[in-house]
Amino acid sequence: MGIEVIDLTNLGDLVVRKSYGGDVTFRIERIERSEAIIKGTEFRLLADAPLTDLVRVDPASPGETTQRARIKATESLKWLTQDRKDLVERNRMAIGRELYAQGEPAYFEVPGKVLHLDGDERYLQKSLSLYEKLRVPAQGYYVTESQMSHALYRLLPAIKPDIVVLTGHDGVLKSRPNGDLYNLTSYKNSKHFVEAIQTARQYERNFDTLTIVAGACQSHFEALLQAGANFASSPGRVLIHALDPVYIAAKASLTSIRETIQITDVLNHTISGTQGVGGIETRGSYRIGLPKLKDLSTLKVVPSM
Repeated sequence: MGIEVIDLTNLGDLVVRKSYGGDVTFRIERIERSEAIIKGTEFRLLADAPLTDLVRVDPASPGETTQRARIKATESLKWLTQDRKDLVERNRMAIGRELYAQGEPAYFEVPGKVLHLDGDERYLQKSLSLYEKLRVPAQGYYVTESQMSHALYRLLPAIKPDIVVLTGHDGVLKSRPNGDLYNLTSYKNSKHFVEAIQTARQYERNFDTLTIVAGACQSHFEALLQAGANFASSPGRVLIHALDPVYIAAKASLTSIRETIQITDVLNHTISGTQGVGGIETRGSYRIGLPKLKDLSTLKVVPSM
């Protein structure tokens, strides 16, 4: 990995931290006196660092951890894409060949609808792009973690989602009280995620009717599950990839309501693995309908009135 002395005036530069061995690639968000606020390009990590600890990296030669994450992200996308193809084949077998017209499915799809609240605007845009690529219906909103609970009061009854994703930034605090990992006050934003989950569960208590995916890097996994999340981060208090919540939500959206999400498959195919995300058995929210919806502009109808 080639490195060079950083020009401290350039916001948006890609950098690594010398003190951490240059393993994770960041983007400089802003500079405050002798420190920079930096954000992970692949991982949901927001940090500050002395300017003297940063070195610029070539975008084509990121840190080793970042490079591995990108490879794993590509593999995860291939897995979801293949899973989508397998779903079409299962639908074909389920409804019978006679309901196919010239090789095209004669049914219409109703994937689970996603409501995604993200405390990071850049990651939200990445997430929405991936939902679109996978043809998962999703609405996303940039909402700071502390405001997510309040936002859900308005958004849940208006959007009526099948899946809620709550993510952004989190982390174990260096100055945590008594060094206690069980205490919510030891985390940057886990308390806010818990409050948002509780709000969502007040709206819908059935875990199969509303699937909740919540948390960020190093979040209090146990507290998020106890509050009512189906899937959460982070069992091992590790960094999670920016798109891990999206992969889980997409899998929930594209798994039939007749089936439970194969939890080992979905977790093993996330970038962060079972140290980064975990969850409980959950039924999917994907449905098919018959017959296939018609193009009304081509339909010849004789008025009856």
